Amino acid sequence: MTREQRSVEELSIWEDARSMLRKARAEGVETAWDRLEQQTPHCTFCELGTTCRNCVMGPCRISPKATKSGKLQRGVCGADADVIVARNFGRFIAGGSAGHSDHGRDLIEVLEAIVEGETTDYAIRDEAKLRRIAAELGIDAAERPLMDVARDLVDECYSDFGSRRKSVGFLARAPEKRRALWEKLGMTPRGVDREIAEMMHRTHMGCDNDAPNTLIHAARCALADGWSGSMIGTELSDIIFGVPTPSMSTANLGILKKDTVNILVHGHNPVVSEMILAAAREPQLIAAAKAHGASGITVGGLCCTGNELLMRQGIPMAGNHLMTELAIVTGAVEAVVVDYQCIMPSLVQIAGCYHTRFITTAGKARFTGAIHFDIHPHNAMEEARKIVQMAVDAFAERDPKRVEIPVEPVRIMTGFSNEAILNALGGSLTPLLDAVKAGSIRGFVAIVGCNNPKIQQDSANVGLAKALIERDIMVLATGCVTTAAGKAGLLVPEAASMAGPGLKAVCTALGIPPVLHMGSCVDNSRIMHLCGLIANELGVDISDLPVGASSPEWYSEKAAAIGMYAVASGVYTHLGLPPNILGSQTVTDLALNGLEGLVGASFAVEPDPLKAADLLDARIRAKREALGLKP
Repeated sequence: MTREQRSVEELSIWEDARSMLRKARAEGVETAWDRLEQQTPHCTFCELGTTCRNCVMGPCRISPKATKSGKLQRGVCGADADVIVARNFGRFIAGGSAGHSDHGRDLIEVLEAIVEGETTDYAIRDEAKLRRIAAELGIDAAERPLMDVARDLVDECYSDFGSRRKSVGFLARAPEKRRALWEKLGMTPRGVDREIAEMMHRTHMGCDNDAPNTLIHAARCALADGWSGSMIGTELSDIIFGVPTPSMSTANLGILKKDTVNILVHGHNPVVSEMILAAAREPQLIAAAKAHGASGITVGGLCCTGNELLMRQGIPMAGNHLMTELAIVTGAVEAVVVDYQCIMPSLVQIAGCYHTRFITTAGKARFTGAIHFDIHPHNAMEEARKIVQMAVDAFAERDPKRVEIPVEPVRIMTGFSNEAILNALGGSLTPLLDAVKAGSIRGFVAIVGCNNPKIQQDSANVGLAKALIERDIMVLATGCVTTAAGKAGLLVPEAASMAGPGLKAVCTALGIPPVLHMGSCVDNSRIMHLCGLIANELGVDISDLPVGASSPEWYSEKAAAIGMYAVASGVYTHLGLPPNILGSQTVTDLALNGLEGLVGASFAVEPDPLKAADLLDARIRAKREALGLKP
């Protein structure tokens, strides 16, 4: 039976997305929403997490009917639903932790190339931060030559990925109470690669067959990402490319120009996209674009590598995860240049429907049918120039009749690193804490992550953000939520008019939005660090703070890892969709309830953004009361 195609209004809240969905349908271009319909209904066993393919005695599955009837069903090895679900979720967390942490490792390699003189394309832009971070990690950084300090920092960061430490370096940023709790529970992350490898070992047949024990290590694995791999990625990006500071930019598909060569950078790591931007600004390439009839070159961002350039360079954002295909459908994109993560393989086919060049740059993220440039620190700028020239040449092949840019761009404010926030507060957290104590800001919620075509695009991201700021709860945004909040008008100081009276007064006085953009998904480590700073300032644990986290439209392993390290750090975390764990009552109860008693926080699952706001509001109210503050 053929399913009736949903209207474009049901798929997204945005006019630029709806216009491009209509165009895609008219031109016979398949999108993620079409493929979701083809895959529906999904396998019930997979949705519940009760399938196991970890050995070839199977694959095995546990029937939901058998579980509901009370009949204990087991896989061939004897694993029950609890064990199978915990194994699957543990590996899911390991995958997400590996993604963001490997991002961090790539930044170490770039810093190492700088130190060893293997590249002149990259440099240390923030010497003061390098010395400060080095000193924080126990390196003598005061009077020594910069490159000597940087070399020691490289070694220190690499050591966090190994197997010989008792804990990772940045863990000292967490409150002492939290570190003691992790040690008591066996959650202290010792090394990024060690915890990921151990998770794969634990979930091999014949190893960890106790679901709660497996989940304890899943938390440890995620903490290694949040307090090490991701944190290293953020801090070294600041050192190499500069610490973000507040600035203005624009967002939506309107950032594309009919009269310019349009290049979109997509992925997560700024190492390549910074070079593309630098090359696109070179006079000889701009002149080449003009020779082809263009007025210049526009570089725009997609997803998190776009966030990285937005934060530091102010480049405009074309869209988030579910806009990546639709950006090409405009017919105005000469090249999409990608690094890794959250890149749909379908982009190769969609680019082939237009004149767009789809270009890959990372050996760990090759795409069949793409044009590949193997970019490393020693050749980055040389290869970036070739890529930009390829985009310039593609402009001559653009068909003006197929170009449709549906909207005008909207203004957004970006660049709220922790350093920028502290600078705005005069170098101290005291004014911020005074606003919290007075109730002007009742609390903070980080809304992070993705789009999922199962949910009307950005309806939950925007709906939750608006509901929270109305209640005087400040929102911190990262990743794909950035573009959503920006398009909704929430990332400009004028958005204070949508906030409650207390938050409105604070934002108006400081000239800031009620939703602060803090970076890419890897930059959720900034938020964890900020929580640690506030908790230490107040002499409490992170779990005592009036804070929460949410990923209303999440889809990826990385988002699950972020959620897990947030909860394990003591931050109550809302998800708009459940992970694939509902086939185990034990695992589900632990996630929703049991973790509260262990780590002082838990997950909540609620698809309705207004009901989710109620849950987060109630949590913040309870934490304020416990601190002796007006709720």
